[in-house]
Amino acid sequence: MKINAFADVSLRALMVLAAVPDGTLLTTQSIADSVGTPYNHVSKAMAKLRSLGLIEVVRGRTGGSRLNHAGRVASVGQILRQLDSRADPADCVSPAGNCPLITECRLRSALARAREAFYAELDSVLIADLPHARQMAPVFQMIGLRPGL
Repeated sequence: MKINAFADVSLRALMVLAAVPDGTLLTTQSIADSVGTPYNHVSKAMAKLRSLGLIEVVRGRTGGSRLNHAGRVASVGQILRQLDSRADPADCVSPAGNCPLITECRLRSALARAREAFYAELDSVLIADLPHARQMAPVFQMIGLRPGL
């Protein structure tokens, strides 16, 4: 299974937020720098994560974003289900029209079950459990945070 680019950026942003101590605010720019993704992409991801209730945003000069309790206990499977914008895993509908085999298609339903099995496997993986100190130390250094912060 492959996740879309938006879900990938969103998960990376959540991992960075999960790695900092509770209450630490990070700007969208620092998150973008730390995950190596353009600011505009991260900004859209942050807006979506906020609308999903996974992060809190503090506005103003000293503002930023932080992971809230719901974000810490959210599973990767749960988040990917919410970020998956594809209604049809097989792309049976195209600009040229529907696939002539779409009626009662067994492939389509098998792919939908496989996608759900993929997400179910990730239901046991919590966002807060993903980052570890060795992985995050260079990221923190890149954005100017002390690893022990």
